Amino acid sequence: MNPAAEVWEKVKALMGAEMTATTLNTWFDDAEALALEESRFVLYTPTKFKQEIISARYLVPIQNALRELFSADFQVAVLTEGERGAFQQGSKPASFLPGTEEYTFDRFVVGSSNKFAHAAARKVADNPGESYNPLFIFGESGLGKTHLLYAIAHTIHANHPEYKIIYIKGDAFTNELVTAIREGRNQEFHEKYRGADVFLMDDVQFIAGRDSTQEEMFHTFNTLYELKKQIVFTSDRPPKEMLRLEDRLKTRFEWGLLADIIPPDYETRMAIVKNKAIRMGMELPDFLIQLIAENITANVRQIEGTVNKIMAYQDLIGDTVDKNTVIRAVKDIFKEKSDILPTAEVIIEEVCKFYNIEPSLVRGQGRSKDISLARQIAMFQIRRMTNLSLKEIGKEFNRDHSTVLNALNRIEDLVKNDPIKAEIVKDITTNINSRYE
Repeated sequence: MNPAAEVWEKVKALMGAEMTATTLNTWFDDAEALALEESRFVLYTPTKFKQEIISARYLVPIQNALRELFSADFQVAVLTEGERGAFQQGSKPASFLPGTEEYTFDRFVVGSSNKFAHAAARKVADNPGESYNPLFIFGESGLGKTHLLYAIAHTIHANHPEYKIIYIKGDAFTNELVTAIREGRNQEFHEKYRGADVFLMDDVQFIAGRDSTQEEMFHTFNTLYELKKQIVFTSDRPPKEMLRLEDRLKTRFEWGLLADIIPPDYETRMAIVKNKAIRMGMELPDFLIQLIAENITANVRQIEGTVNKIMAYQDLIGDTVDKNTVIRAVKDIFKEKSDILPTAEVIIEEVCKFYNIEPSLVRGQGRSKDISLARQIAMFQIRRMTNLSLKEIGKEFNRDHSTVLNALNRIEDLVKNDPIKAEIVKDITTNINSRYE
């Protein structure tokens, strides 16, 4: 059975809970799934009459069932006899997690810095739910954690196309929960995540300190774990260092296997450069590969960015790839990093997103504890991360410079003396910086 057909059987089963067997058999007994594409599900029915009825009455139930299975929205196309042949002649293979196709195990460069995490990820991908559950991968930004997460997803999807695989970031999980609570869709939220066959969460550190999110994660984790469904987390730190994470979650995150990734050593950096260049169809002599590996030492993303920059010089301005080209590309990478300063607006947006507060409240006259703290942290971050003066920062909040100075002093004291507040400032800083990666 092809993947689209397997999905169609699951869709019918879900619809069967909402409609009678007679209705289901009348309109769908001879329907056939032709394709599951990136954002479209293609269905065939033999008569024009059935096509019109299904299109008029049953597209929404089909879309709801697909959303339940994949946690994503799909368009549904219903074809009849004359349209089927034309579609099959021009149809393309289905895509899973579009935009992430290159993040596979084959394209992950393995070295001493990531060998353990890579081996654990492969084991999980080959035997989901049977070993290392949960798998918790941690390390600094740009070292390949997300690559491994996507590689796990693609491998499991290839081996088990019928599995419901959910990938989500920690902050997105929080935002979706807040929306579900506000709109009274708690049960729908529960069913979506607790019904997963594979649950992958990137940057799980961002659920720490959020009571409702941690409560939801606790029950989601328990449900999935008891059903032997695979759980994988990534984070920038191990659970024990998440000071705002509840102890019961720290314990559960450590039930399976903790695997860290550290910055790549020289040999691994060399291999990453060579691998990236080959994939881009570019030949780099060994001394240039060595030059890049010697200068970019801490971040895989920067290494790949340097190769991209060299390729751009070659394609756009016809530069030959020599030592000077490499030196210029390396300098550009660091220049771009240092020259990008976040705007006050971006900083305020990220602080407000963290506290789930409207920016207008932080800029306004509200004096509640949460709003005041968010305002002061925003002022502190703007002072640290931009070149704005105290007076200019004050204008962003309709305050004078003395109010800004008091806020800076207060947050500076909190960061020094309160580990929890220091962790909050660190997380907000990470979110701000990620806007420019």
